[in-house]
Amino acid sequence: MITKAIILDEKAIQRATTRIANEILERNKGTKDLILVGIKTRGVPFAERLSRKIFEIEGEKVPVEILDITFYRDDLEEISKNPIINKSEFSFDINNKIIVLVDDVIYTGRTARAALDALAHKGRAKKVQLAVLIDRGHRELPIRPDYIGKNVPTSRNEIVSVEFEEIDGKDQVLIKE
Repeated sequence: MITKAIILDEKAIQRATTRIANEILERNKGTKDLILVGIKTRGVPFAERLSRKIFEIEGEKVPVEILDITFYRDDLEEISKNPIINKSEFSFDINNKIIVLVDDVIYTGRTARAALDALAHKGRAKKVQLAVLIDRGHRELPIRPDYIGKNVPTSRNEIVSVEFEEIDGKDQVLIKE
């Protein structure tokens, strides 16, 4: 796979994280009843970064939960034949809370749809919002993020690769072909 471009470097990711954290606080008038839910895998470190940034800004800790959507995906044939049900429970009750689903990239919208299905099995949120670092377009479902770090028009044959220090050892977003 050939790297075509670096879309965001470490500093740009930090700026996008700060902006999204501020937008979440503004739209929700603070942190009351707010829970960030990171979609496994790279939504989790992004949610944790948002939580830390919100703490820096507001002085209040926003809980982060981890959501594994594997069982809810519609594109993995093997999973649908032999489902592996993830029994993990949230530490916090999400009923009547404002949930911000957090992921690294939104593309077709199918991951977000699976996350909404998985979240519905955890409880009934007051409101669900979606935050993504990269929106690359090409939606197949009518899903639109509330918070976007950067819009990146791509072709369908390109791959957007988000790398976080916590997982990959470096912070950057690349377009590969």
